Amino acid sequence: MENLPRNYLLYDGDCPFCTNYVRMVQLRKAVGPVALLNMRDHPDLAASYRAQGYDLNDGMLLRLDGHIYWGADCINRLALISSGSDLFNQINAAIFRRPCLSAALYPFMSRGRALTLALLGKKKMPA
Repeated sequence: MENLPRNYLLYDGDCPFCTNYVRMVQLRKAVGPVALLNMRDHPDLAASYRAQGYDLNDGMLLRLDGHIYWGADCINRLALISSGSDLFNQINAAIFRRPCLSAALYPFMSRGRALTLALLGKKKMPA
């Protein structure tokens, strides 16, 4: 497999919501660099995680210091490590730093992503 950075966020670059979210979230310098990887540019990596039970069609994946966070847990972790440097990051942190809110809201976000991709004529990653 590819030579990967230690920490990375694997997301769907065809999804405008995912792409804008990862561009806007500002991670604290304390966690070190986190590479933003479009899963469509890394199909072998996406397939490897799919084989481990992480369906990237249903959620982003964060690998941070050897730990894997997927879906609602990923959004929660990103909120915990994001800076409060602007309004977006302050709102994101206020909502998603609570695991119960992340878990409750994430299914709606995932369905919205699926609907948006369908309306844009984009295909899901192969199963």
